[in-house]
Amino acid sequence: MHIIYVKYEKKHYLFFNSKNMIKKISLTIVLFLAVVGLIDSQNAKSGIPEKSRQLPSLAVGTGVLSFDGDIGNGINLSSLSKVRQGFNVVLEQRIGRIFGISLSGIYGKLGDSERGSARNLNFESKIMQADFNIVLHLDNDFLFKRTSVFAPYLFSGIGFLKYDPYSDLKDKNGVNYNYWKDGTIRDKPDSTIGAKVIQRDYTYETKLNDSAKYTGTTMAIPVGLGVNLKITDNIYVNLAASYYFTFTDYLDNLKAGSGNDRYLFLHAAIQYNFGKPYDDSNPVYKTVDFSSLDKLDTDGDGVKDGEDRCPGTPKDVKVDLMGCPLDSDEDGVPDYLDKEPLTKKGVFVDVNGVTLTEKMLAQQQSQYNAQATDRSKLFNENPSMKFLKEAEAKSKGNFHAKGAIPYALKGADKNKDGYISTEEIAKAIDSFFEGDSDFTVEKLNDLIDYFFEQ
Repeated sequence: MHIIYVKYEKKHYLFFNSKNMIKKISLTIVLFLAVVGLIDSQNAKSGIPEKSRQLPSLAVGTGVLSFDGDIGNGINLSSLSKVRQGFNVVLEQRIGRIFGISLSGIYGKLGDSERGSARNLNFESKIMQADFNIVLHLDNDFLFKRTSVFAPYLFSGIGFLKYDPYSDLKDKNGVNYNYWKDGTIRDKPDSTIGAKVIQRDYTYETKLNDSAKYTGTTMAIPVGLGVNLKITDNIYVNLAASYYFTFTDYLDNLKAGSGNDRYLFLHAAIQYNFGKPYDDSNPVYKTVDFSSLDKLDTDGDGVKDGEDRCPGTPKDVKVDLMGCPLDSDEDGVPDYLDKEPLTKKGVFVDVNGVTLTEKMLAQQQSQYNAQATDRSKLFNENPSMKFLKEAEAKSKGNFHAKGAIPYALKGADKNKDGYISTEEIAKAIDSFFEGDSDFTVEKLNDLIDYFFEQ
């Protein structure tokens, strides 16, 4: 059975031409983003993590397919004649905040029918399509908040389509359809006496492959937009629309010079996001009450630890606003350790706050110069921590300690013997790198200088 096609009337195609369709899609995208943006500004879900999970998601859904080609622009037919059901599955891997890649598949049918004075055509084709898409996610904290319940996205890519068109040319009894001018379908040609009215059974039993040779496979370019409705961290409801530009004009077995066939797929799906939301917090600190730590005052001097420049102040010692013991005469020795509380300003004192005479100063200077000479010699000969031990062995016992260890350095004297040893310096350095002490680089330098001065 051959179907005779007449010249296609261009005026029926005005609504479906490519330029008009591209304009409609562009307008739809703009309106869609405007509406979702308005909703997004009024809805934010704090439970959705700001950092995306890096495991894939799987969506399974269904929708309707609507054909846009050469058949289907006649008269006396419902607009629903071109609607068919389709099913889809999408596997996506999101990459960072903005982009994602997806593999998707569609299984369904394309079809349409038309009636008119010039021709009466119909077709239906099962299709299977596989796509590779690049996805642009708009919930990226630039256009829409990452925590939004509504997460819009755009996508496009390349697809492979397999199709096989059939037509409904006979009723259930195998009788050919004859379309009469009065709008009826009968078992005999128009104006034949005794012809009976029959009804279409919408069973597409006749394979269409006689108007041209084609392989039944082609490529297609999908362009679409959608939105994810975030129900929980792992479950989204996905609503999307995709328009497919195919590379063939034979999906309906008819080449009428109006361009390649196209189709629209409107679908809804349930999406499952594998894995848990990414959490970069350290579990070690989850039980720590940081608000309590902010108020902590370990030495009980009335100044919070975070603001205390002199931690470890003995109890009942009066301190200033920085948490350091008061020094009324400003000689560098706190009042509670000062054995000469009313020292004159500008004079030199020892570690007890007692004024040093010129003779005492001269003795200390002589001692210091001798130690400096020894220290320089040892360092040049052995520039490592080893020279500290050698200096200690040589100096310890040869001269007396200058006095009590300065208050800021007392924390290094672990055995409380009033002497800073090389082992204690090493421990202070280790504690500094481990973050377990209040020593700074400057204090460590002071500690080493004091080691040579004692």
